Amino acid sequence: MPDVFDEVHRRCRAGEAVALATVVATWRSAPQPPGAAMLVAADGTVTGSVSGGCVEADLYERARHVLDTGTPELTRYGISDDTAYAVGLTCGGVLDVFVERIDGGGLAELAAVDAARRSGQPVAVVTCVAADAGDPPGAVPADPAGRLGRRLVLTGERVSGSLGDDRLDAAATADALGLLAAGHSGVLRYGYHGQRRGSGLSLFVATYATPPRMIVFGAIDFAAAVARIGAFLGYRVTVCDARPVFATTPRFPEADEVVVQWPHRYLGAELDAGRVDGRTVVCVLTHDPKFDVPLLALALRHRLAYVGAMGSRRTHDERHKLLREAGLSAEQLARLASPIGLDLGGRTPEETAVSVAAQIVAGRWGGTGRPLTALAGPIHRAG
Repeated sequence: MPDVFDEVHRRCRAGEAVALATVVATWRSAPQPPGAAMLVAADGTVTGSVSGGCVEADLYERARHVLDTGTPELTRYGISDDTAYAVGLTCGGVLDVFVERIDGGGLAELAAVDAARRSGQPVAVVTCVAADAGDPPGAVPADPAGRLGRRLVLTGERVSGSLGDDRLDAAATADALGLLAAGHSGVLRYGYHGQRRGSGLSLFVATYATPPRMIVFGAIDFAAAVARIGAFLGYRVTVCDARPVFATTPRFPEADEVVVQWPHRYLGAELDAGRVDGRTVVCVLTHDPKFDVPLLALALRHRLAYVGAMGSRRTHDERHKLLREAGLSAEQLARLASPIGLDLGGRTPEETAVSVAAQIVAGRWGGTGRPLTALAGPIHRAG
């Protein structure tokens, strides 16, 4: 929730209190994932969304109440009833939303999260959202030990805050670091003293990792469009080309960086430095064998999220031949998306960029690329 978090931090620095509503668990076809958030300020300003409009009106009133009372609430929203007047999700999903008041008392924790995010350091925030995991969510959960809203902030080896018990802090820290390493947010359940028995306390772990990377090789017009849509999807975008006359910042204003370097040398250095991981997507748009073959041979030997290469069918066939001669296996070659993108019939750089983005998204979530009208079952896949 980058925009919401920034607003929370800004208002708390200014001495204001806010109500923060966070999705902590979802089931079935829920419209937003865990971690989606909505802020309600004392002046009535709303930032963010948890459902795209289905429950926000009711949640706004709950947030105003929490802002006034300071008492956290955990509320479950499911499908609305047959009268269509009940508050619910028309998509058939279920959301658990935790609403809490945040003010200057949490400023040190907010500052720690903000500093970690700005430095690109992964950070996890562990918040107690229910004091009896065995009870269904209600308007005012029981909280005999005063744990609701207490939190830990984990940045690397550093831990700040407390959940109210040393053994609980230790157990939650160990498990939350595992979620952070995997890049997942979710709910952990413990006894009041850290027992892993599945009842007593529910802790929501919100993880904030560095943005995934998109590396676009080939400083051509198509690269500008791919960089633009990559930034829109939340990637940290790098454009790389060995030709300095083409690889210039003014030509790629949406990219986070523009690098003049031989493609395979740049990727090799980034791999060695640990700045490329399993979330990284690589788009090779040069369609020049002297650039493509050594670059793709390197990229396909690593488990990246996506490796795509532009070119005609003839270029693809010749590229495959050269990659086989370079020693790549059939399994490694099968990871290459070439020709790049889905068949949308697009022709312009912008239309091509949409097809590339669609293929990346489909690969990430297991989509088919087929029209939803031709499919049955849930629209959103678990993941």
